[in-house]
Amino acid sequence: MTTVGGIPLIEAEHVTRILPGKVPVTLVRDIDLSFSGGELVAITGPSGSGKSSLLYILGLLDTPTEGRLLFRGEDAAALDAAARAQLRLEFLGFVFQFHFLLAEFTILENAMIPMRRLGHLSSSEIRDRGIELLTSLGLGDHIDKRPDQLSGGERQRSALARSLANNPPVILADEPTGNLDTRNSEIVFDILAGLARDQDKTVIMVTHDIGLAERTSRRIHLVDARIVRDEQVTMVP
Repeated sequence: MTTVGGIPLIEAEHVTRILPGKVPVTLVRDIDLSFSGGELVAITGPSGSGKSSLLYILGLLDTPTEGRLLFRGEDAAALDAAARAQLRLEFLGFVFQFHFLLAEFTILENAMIPMRRLGHLSSSEIRDRGIELLTSLGLGDHIDKRPDQLSGGERQRSALARSLANNPPVILADEPTGNLDTRNSEIVFDILAGLARDQDKTVIMVTHDIGLAERTSRRIHLVDARIVRDEQVTMVP
């Protein structure tokens, strides 16, 4: 479902984040954005421009100094820590440049962790969904392997499976192809694009890869903590 009563999934209203100190550091300044379902978004900009900082605020991993962040019209700042954690668990999936899989667990066990935390499914349902997700990402023959037994591309696909475990409407990806070769970058990007195209998920991706950014449906460019360009484009197949 894209919106509730026409309300965007996520809205940032005049969001600013400043790190205090003798010399305060502005991470992002006066950000106004809204996202609806089915968008494939690239956030680009030079190093230090605020790309990851913006993504972490959108992901409730950091809080604005000023402004409001709304999830389906509800102000996240008004929620207590437990409610924010629950919102992250149900609403958001995260993928990072480094997969952050737990080395002591199999990739199936890693994929099952968010579902166990959410607690909406039985043990057998959790296992079945984990297998289904990994199989859909070409990892059905590897479910009992640990991360160190897989290639870099396979580990990143395992991390994607984990991000999808609770079927969140929004996927936030911070340089998801940054640690991969060209072939595996293409595979991961195609999976993310398919989530937006075929499952109506909102995929917001920070990337330095201009070639991949040019294949998204929306491109947001930051310079010096501010948005200087936000353009909707026709996505190239």
